[in-house]
Amino acid sequence: MADAAITVDGARKKYGGKHALDGLGLTVARGTVHAVLGPNGAGKTTLVRILSTLLRPDAGRIEVAGHDVVTEARAVRLRIGLLGQHAALDEELGGRHNLEMFGRLYHLGARHARVRAGELLERFGLADAGRKPVRAYSGGMRRRLDLAAALIGDRHGRGPEVLFLDEPTTGLDPRGRAEVWAAVRSLVGGGTTVLLTTQYLEEADQLADRISVVDAGRVIAEGTADQLKTETGGDRIDVVLRDAGQLGAAVALLPVPEAEISVDPDRRMLSAPVTDRMAALSAVVRALEEAGIEAEDVALRRPTLDEVFLHLTGDQRVKEAA
Repeated sequence: MADAAITVDGARKKYGGKHALDGLGLTVARGTVHAVLGPNGAGKTTLVRILSTLLRPDAGRIEVAGHDVVTEARAVRLRIGLLGQHAALDEELGGRHNLEMFGRLYHLGARHARVRAGELLERFGLADAGRKPVRAYSGGMRRRLDLAAALIGDRHGRGPEVLFLDEPTTGLDPRGRAEVWAAVRSLVGGGTTVLLTTQYLEEADQLADRISVVDAGRVIAEGTADQLKTETGGDRIDVVLRDAGQLGAAVALLPVPEAEISVDPDRRMLSAPVTDRMAALSAVVRALEEAGIEAEDVALRRPTLDEVFLHLTGDQRVKEAA
C-alpha cells in the first residue's frame, strides 16, 4: 500500500513459550486513526513497543513512515511520538517545566524548548495552568500534558508523522476521555497518523477510521465500526418488559433461535439479532400484544462494539479450543 504510514507483515514475538504476536499483519493508511482492539494479553502493547523501536521482533517485515523498525530505528524515532499507558510526568513541577524538561531531553536548545512548551500548552488548552504543579491537574489535564510531551521533540511544530497511543484514557472519567479525544482529533486534522490501542469500545467507535480486532497475537477481524457491526449480525431488537417474570414467555415469541437471544433479568430486557428490521419490529409488537405481555419499550438499534468484540473474540477462543 503506497500511502501506508504503518505496514506490519507476519510480525512474531515470543516470551518464553508463549507467542505475544503470532504472525500479525496490519496496514494503516496515512492521516487516519487506526484502532487496535483486544483483551488483556492479546498483544496490543507488544505491537506498540515494536513499532516504536522499544522492542525487536523475532520475525516479520515492519515499517513505520517508510522506514524499517529494525534496520532504520533512528529514522523511525525521528518521525514518531509515543504516549504510553502511564503518565511520565514530574508531579512537583509545573506543566511548562515538565515540557521544557522533555524538550531538553530531546536535545532542543533552552530557548527552543521554552517556545515549543508555550506552543503546546496553548494547543492543548493548558496555558492558564502552565505554572501549576502537575499534582493539582485533573486526570484529563494530565493526559493532555502527557500527549503534549509526546510531541515536544518535533522541531518543526507540525506534530509527528505517526503517533502511538497505548490505552491513552485508561482510568479517566468521561470528561477526561472527551478532552483527550478532542486533542487526538486535532492532531489528525493536522496530518498525523494515529495508531490507538484500547479496551474502551466507545473510544474506538468515536475516533477510529478503521479497527483491527486482535486476539492471541493475531488480527481476527478488521474494518470500519459499521462494517464490523454489520458482520456481527446487522440490527438488533431490544424489548423491555414491565414484568420480569414474563421474560421466558417473551423469548419464545421472538422470531430468532433462542440461543441468539440475550436476557438481562435485572433490566427486564431481552435482545436479539434481526434481519428485516421493520418487519421484525411489527411482528414482535403484535406477538407480545396477542400473548398479553406488556412491554415498556421496544427498540431497534445497531449492535454495539462491545457485542462485536465479545462475538469475535468468543468465536476465536471456541475455534482454538476445538
